[in-house]
Amino acid sequence: MRFLPLVAVILLAVAAGVLCLLSLWWLCAAVPLAVLGSMGVYDVLHGKDPLRRNYPLTVRFRYLLEWLGPFMRSYIIESDEQTKPFSRDARFMVYSRSLGEGDPKPFGSELDFDAPGYTWMHHSIAARPKSESLFRVDIGGTQCDRPYSSSVLNISAMSFGALGANAIEALNLGARLGDFAHDTGEGGFSRYHRRHGGDIIWEVGSGYFGCRTKDGNFDPDRFRDQAVEDQVKMVEIKLSQGAKPGHGGMLPAAKVTEEIAEARGVPAHEDCISPNHHKAFSTPVGLLEFTARLRELSGGKPAGFKLCIGHPWEFLAICKAILKTGIYPDFIVIDGGEGGTGAAPHELPDHVGMPLVDGLAFAQAALVGSGLRDRVRLGASGKVISGFYLARAMALGADWCNTARGFMFSLGCVQSMRCHTGTCPTGITTQDPVRQRAIIVPNHARRVRNFHHATVEKLTEIVAAAGVDHPSELQPAHLYMRLTPNEIRSAAELYPQLRPGELLDAPEDTPFAQLWATADPDTFAPQLWPLPGSGRGAARVDQQS
Repeated sequence: MRFLPLVAVILLAVAAGVLCLLSLWWLCAAVPLAVLGSMGVYDVLHGKDPLRRNYPLTVRFRYLLEWLGPFMRSYIIESDEQTKPFSRDARFMVYSRSLGEGDPKPFGSELDFDAPGYTWMHHSIAARPKSESLFRVDIGGTQCDRPYSSSVLNISAMSFGALGANAIEALNLGARLGDFAHDTGEGGFSRYHRRHGGDIIWEVGSGYFGCRTKDGNFDPDRFRDQAVEDQVKMVEIKLSQGAKPGHGGMLPAAKVTEEIAEARGVPAHEDCISPNHHKAFSTPVGLLEFTARLRELSGGKPAGFKLCIGHPWEFLAICKAILKTGIYPDFIVIDGGEGGTGAAPHELPDHVGMPLVDGLAFAQAALVGSGLRDRVRLGASGKVISGFYLARAMALGADWCNTARGFMFSLGCVQSMRCHTGTCPTGITTQDPVRQRAIIVPNHARRVRNFHHATVEKLTEIVAAAGVDHPSELQPAHLYMRLTPNEIRSAAELYPQLRPGELLDAPEDTPFAQLWATADPDTFAPQLWPLPGSGRGAARVDQQS
């Protein structure tokens, strides 16, 4: 029976071929039937998939349905609030704001207020007047000669190579029009980042793209020549990213075009490797010394680093290294483990790395407890696409936020989940020049600016409703989360709240006592191994970070 459809198609093809002797119109049936029959015969004789050998031809309809499945779910089956990873409601909010249209919510919210995980902000009876200007934050401490006045919302790291040239240009022109910053990603400071003069945060990753020697080491001269350009406002060292923390990457040779090779400083048409660790340093102290070096080479511009929180003792080791060396990073960006624009193995975005809310709350407590918070700005990145998510991150400690996928939606991304294939239907994440024609730089730049302006303006409304004048005044006590249908807690109750300098004065009184004792400024390796409570009695094996 499983071969019956194939036999039927072959017989019909033969019959239609015979009828062609009476009328050529039968070719319209004979040709497609012959093609289908040939495909079925090929499946039986040469199919690599067992299903194709056992169910020739018919199994191809199964593959078709599998391919159509994500699109059918997205447009037909899923509700407006289902998230995979962004809900249709969230995407259409961005689309509306990008086009300069209003996005009122009629007839009430569609969210389930009783569901565990539902989060909201408390408002004040004594609301404040809404700010007439969009919020900004000064980044750059006492060791920085050229501080930067940043918007509270900027474009997160997306490299030229991951994104096409037109998308990079549209983002950078939008940043210039809206007076906010554009992070280059680790792919280098390309010609397309430079073309429109928007403010740049230059991200330096483990591959040192754009500032590397031929053997892949950091090249201080190449870095300095570009970092001193006025368009570069800050320098960011990428330690890890939420999409694939602790994982390197490779751009296959087929994708390393002449332009990408120029931006990255690598040979064209050869595999481009991004290691999973830095060569320029291997200890917390070394990280800070490298940060200070980049600050000096850039002419005194703010320098810091970005990471997805992993082993908590490593971040505490960095805090100890700051205290030991007296070298203060101007900023630290916490990336959420929820994933991002980069493609990665399933296990990494699904199960590796601390989610943004938890990582941000931990970093805030660690910096406060170490007595460092007033010297270091804190950024946040991870699924921040609305004024509420900006406010939530700031209540947990962030001074500003970055978003990547939010700005991709503003360019027209439809979440087709084909970012890694080179066949992006909207021309954003592809190097195909024909597909890239879909992005019209001046038009889409205005959409980028509109989305930024509308989102930050919504933040001003939330801040005013909370009864404060600036988002820096938001506190964990403003934020509430539902744990069960009958239990709610404020973020102040859910996350450790340390007093300034408490880890220095009385670490034993904090929840971080054991982790603090484990952290060492001279190594990323834990000093108590195995950690107490692990139940393992094996001796610690010496490690090199």
